[in-house]
Amino acid sequence: MLSVVVAPWGDEPVFERNGDVPHDAASTMKIAVLAALRRTGADPREPVPVVNAFTSRAGGEFANDPEWDSDPVPWTLLGATVPLGLLTERMITHSSNLATNLCLARAGHPAVDEVWRRAGATRSASPRGIEDHPARDAGVHNRVTARDLVRLVQSLDDETELLELLERNAFRVDLAAGLPPGTRVAFKNGWFPGVRHCVGLVHPDDCPPYLLAVCYTGPLASGADEAAGDPAARLLARVSAAVWERRHAISGAPALAGPPVPAR
Repeated sequence: MLSVVVAPWGDEPVFERNGDVPHDAASTMKIAVLAALRRTGADPREPVPVVNAFTSRAGGEFANDPEWDSDPVPWTLLGATVPLGLLTERMITHSSNLATNLCLARAGHPAVDEVWRRAGATRSASPRGIEDHPARDAGVHNRVTARDLVRLVQSLDDETELLELLERNAFRVDLAAGLPPGTRVAFKNGWFPGVRHCVGLVHPDDCPPYLLAVCYTGPLASGADEAAGDPAARLLARVSAAVWERRHAISGAPALAGPPVPAR
């Protein structure tokens, strides 16, 4: 299943394909955790013990597996106390699962729920932590739609420091790979076997900025960090390149002429 939504920054979508179909959220839900921290007034200087034990939404505890984490740095800090801002940065720039759960524990699930509500999300939520398998097995799922991911990033319009952090994403694959080198893009991607998603705010030099969200669930997604090992990452890059070619038609257009979705 491929879902695509394109929207001018600050306006309604001009193109959608399966925009309201739910997908497993993967790491895109980390944007909601980021916004929740900021809106609850969390101090980036606040000391946080780095532990690997978290309360499951199903009761009991769960832990992260370093083999499933794309960022080794927080794991070297286990047992230490570090500033919350360091964990927030690694959650976004290197998609650390361990840092995400530490940030989520600080922000709290109600604050994350409020982020989605304020964004106007209709089918997306992140009620559990990353790798909370007991909750997942009990039917508690993190879900997103492409349309809600666009709404989520739109809701950051007056929080420029959060968008600037998204611009520092170290994984320049997926949507970023479909853009000309040096193009400004604030984005978050997420993947595991069977799933590959990305949402980004693209800033062309020659026209107004636009939002693009692409969610893919299916056999093309290998779960590899790099595009060379994941056909789904290359698919997302081709979608991004196709939208880029039509970027001048996005702002103020009633609809894009034809689907900006290339053949696989």
